[in-house]
Amino acid sequence: MTATIAILSALVDEQRGLLDALAQPRRVERSGRTFWTGQLSGVPVVLATSGIGKVAAAITSAVLMEVFGATQVVFTGVAGGVGPGVAVGDVVVGNAFLQHDMDCSPLFPRYEIPLYGQSLIDADPALTLALLQTCRYTPLVHPGHAVPVVIHQGLIASGDRFVCRAGEVAELMAAMANAGYHPLALEMECAAVAQVCQDYGVPFSAVRTISDRADAQAHGDFQQFVTQVASQYSFQIIMNLMRLLSKM
Repeated sequence: MTATIAILSALVDEQRGLLDALAQPRRVERSGRTFWTGQLSGVPVVLATSGIGKVAAAITSAVLMEVFGATQVVFTGVAGGVGPGVAVGDVVVGNAFLQHDMDCSPLFPRYEIPLYGQSLIDADPALTLALLQTCRYTPLVHPGHAVPVVIHQGLIASGDRFVCRAGEVAELMAAMANAGYHPLALEMECAAVAQVCQDYGVPFSAVRTISDRADAQAHGDFQQFVTQVASQYSFQIIMNLMRLLSKM
């Protein structure tokens, strides 16, 4: 089977531009979702949006493997920045993923995935390195700013909560720090996708543009940011990643 890279996002607007760039596009409807197959820079891909939350993301991920034979998965979209020095407009490449709302204590330690014996799921090293190199060599500039975008690499935490209060962030971060975890960003899908990819033995990595600081302003200009900034970053990063992978 031809290697196929899946490009996954929560929302359609997070993939704005990629569908237009898709060569030989073919629309497929499965499990209440729309998938597009084709090529980007000569690389076979399938584009998909999962919807919001871990369950939706897990279902979509399983379909990508079972139906489309995805051999690598890259998630792109937005997240709330929570790590020191992680600012709006920055980009975070995930090297590991944690479910910040996983708590089956006292049966299992807090954050540990039951019956897996682990809390963190690592991103694929080779795919993450390619994604990190792509981000660093893609000339991303935040509209209205003259300086290049800052690229971070580290832990991304997922949960089925839209975190938008400073007090809630502080509580979550303190609890994770007590367990030895220090995420750079919070979002709602990647840890679930990472778990599914681990089960299928499929390499996974993710890149998230920071849309807010997960505080009271998180919902303010979200749609505008996604449309005007994050989707442009995603387009440039993914297209350049495909060019890099096509040469490997």
